[in-house]
Amino acid sequence: MRPGLGPRIFYGYYLVAVTFVFMTLFNGSGTFVFSLFVRPLEDALGWGRAEVMAGFTIFYATMGVASPGVGKLVDRYGARAVISAGALAMGLGFVIVSRMSHLYLFYLGYVVIGVGAAGLGPVPCSAIVTNWFNRRRGLALGLMAAGIGAGGVVMAPFIGYMLSRYDWRTAYLSLAIVVTAVAIPLALGVVRTKPSEMGLLPHGDPSTTSEETKESHAGDSRADSTLRQASKTRAFWLIAIAYTLYGFGGGGVLQTAAPYLEDVGFSTAIAAAILGVYGVGSTVAKILSGRLCDKMPANVVFAIGSALLASGILLLLTVEADSPHILLWACGAMLGLGAGVWLPTLSMLAGTHFGLLHYATILGMLNVCMSLGLSVGPLFSGFMHDATGSYVLAFSIFTAMLFLAIPAILMARRSPRHD
Repeated sequence: MRPGLGPRIFYGYYLVAVTFVFMTLFNGSGTFVFSLFVRPLEDALGWGRAEVMAGFTIFYATMGVASPGVGKLVDRYGARAVISAGALAMGLGFVIVSRMSHLYLFYLGYVVIGVGAAGLGPVPCSAIVTNWFNRRRGLALGLMAAGIGAGGVVMAPFIGYMLSRYDWRTAYLSLAIVVTAVAIPLALGVVRTKPSEMGLLPHGDPSTTSEETKESHAGDSRADSTLRQASKTRAFWLIAIAYTLYGFGGGGVLQTAAPYLEDVGFSTAIAAAILGVYGVGSTVAKILSGRLCDKMPANVVFAIGSALLASGILLLLTVEADSPHILLWACGAMLGLGAGVWLPTLSMLAGTHFGLLHYATILGMLNVCMSLGLSVGPLFSGFMHDATGSYVLAFSIFTAMLFLAIPAILMARRSPRHD
């Protein structure tokens, strides 16, 4: 400690704060607000709901397909350039969508947005935080991932205002400006992928910490698997199945909750407010689940979140036009608490099961499975709505998938090296 100056703040904490902002932008602009554009696009361009929701499917499918490549780039070249390029691509995609009038251009725009989101989102941000923290890694990941929930708190009301005050084109253009103006300077000025780039060690590095800390992170060094080796394990595929089912149910209900409430009889402003409550619950859950992952197995934390999310959908199905608003807030909070566990738990599972040497690449591949579920769920609900006139059957299926994810993840146990 320098006399009179106090202890220097560990640089990794700045990176937690910056990656929190990146996750806010990634999820707030790419995921949380999509459902708010459904009705405006229907009304303005005459598209069916399934046609609009296909844009979200394209977005998440593209992000999933791009994630392994992004992971390899991060492992090879670092996160700074990858995140900057991702933010630039997202901005370009939003510009394309803001100017389009044809469905194919809408889809093209979301392909570009999806590629950009892969470069800005969970894979590079998780790699940064995981590299910088050994002790309290779960909490650090939870604080980073809380940006996902903050995306709903910040961006959903903002876009709700832009849609009510201006129009959908202006709202999309505002997303392009916000993402590029905030993310690119932060990435170039602050991001360092590994502490060794600054001559530092990770927080709680085993070489400088207690035997208890060394033992708790032994899995990180004893199982540095390549993607090929990881894919030969039973645990890898059980994790993949669990997160696919979870993404299908969670993504499906998130992107249809607003139009579902509007169909029931609530205003767009109320629907946007519920998404904000969802965001608060998700933010709390990410921090809490990250902390829990430091104290108990991450697969157990994930199972609890899946049960909460399924229960929230069942509660949402009881909502009617004359339901008290407290029931709506409860639905939003429960859904958010359940949906908030995915990134801290997935990041921890990837590190503890397969090590850190090829962490971003393996996490990117697992993220493909999560993205697959997230991309198919909303499209499925759109088709079900067009076929039946409601979301009830789709929501019931989402609930079943979430409950099936629980035994799958609980069977995913770490093996001595490879299964």
